[in-house]
Amino acid sequence: MEQVTFSDVEYEGRKRRTRREVFLERMDGLIPWERLEARIRPFHPKAGRGRRPYPLSVMLRIHCVQLFHDMSDPGMEDMLYEVESVRRFAGLRLTGPIPDETTILNFRHLLERRGLGRGLFEEINAHLAGRGYRVRRGTIVDATIIAAPSSTRNREGARDPEMHRTRKGNEWHFGMKAHIGVDSETGLTHGVRTTPANTHDPREAAALPRGGEEEVWGDSGYRGIERWVETGGREVRWTVAMAPGRRRLLDPEGAEWRRERAKAWVRAKGEHPFLYLKRHFGYRKVRYRGLAKNTERIALLLGFSNLLIAGRYETA
Repeated sequence: MEQVTFSDVEYEGRKRRTRREVFLERMDGLIPWERLEARIRPFHPKAGRGRRPYPLSVMLRIHCVQLFHDMSDPGMEDMLYEVESVRRFAGLRLTGPIPDETTILNFRHLLERRGLGRGLFEEINAHLAGRGYRVRRGTIVDATIIAAPSSTRNREGARDPEMHRTRKGNEWHFGMKAHIGVDSETGLTHGVRTTPANTHDPREAAALPRGGEEEVWGDSGYRGIERWVETGGREVRWTVAMAPGRRRLLDPEGAEWRRERAKAWVRAKGEHPFLYLKRHFGYRKVRYRGLAKNTERIALLLGFSNLLIAGRYETA
């Protein structure tokens, strides 16, 4: 039986729960923990000589909190010592051992080396498919720029060679792009790819439809996408928005204007995963150098976004 401390009694006697507690409780109920742990378990260190490894469930939960709040490894260690709700989510107590930043880093590196960020994204989608959230009629393709540091004040004295500049409107951006395919009915992300920021959007969109779609939707940046995508003889309709300059000239009372508005209404679902990625989870700027590590992080965050989006349907 675990010993109850004075801090435990004080915590249980509070009059109000914080927003972080409410969010962690919600994610605890949404995430298919057993399924994710089964995907990682073959690669997780086993007990043997030397220091006994922390349980997989504890390390996975710490990793999830680290992504929820976009924390560094040292920052995550500090949070475990400072925030009781996070310790409880991870199944830890101050009276017992707390993973240090090196342990947290090693677990993150394990997931990155094995490509398990994308693997966990696939497990979450399989879990949701089993609950009836399947890709049905169409796919929305979209992309967003994730900023990277443009400074050369680092050990190498150079920018990240896997990131590039691109122009959007009248502004220049340096970083990477996340390209996603989203189900046009549920708004769930089923495909993700990452590239340097200067990659042409239709080039990557060719790999995002899953194969059973009747229609693919995209904004005006995807004009000419038909030239990039192999349909394999299937009948697929490409519904791409009109260029903004032409759209502004349309008669607001005309049929063509109404068609463009209907396109925009469908495409809006493609923006929702990015809303969660950038605003909810705070991933507006890359955390690491190179595409690979950031891709693993983005894929798992999009999996969490899918859980939250699907959760809205169940509580509606």
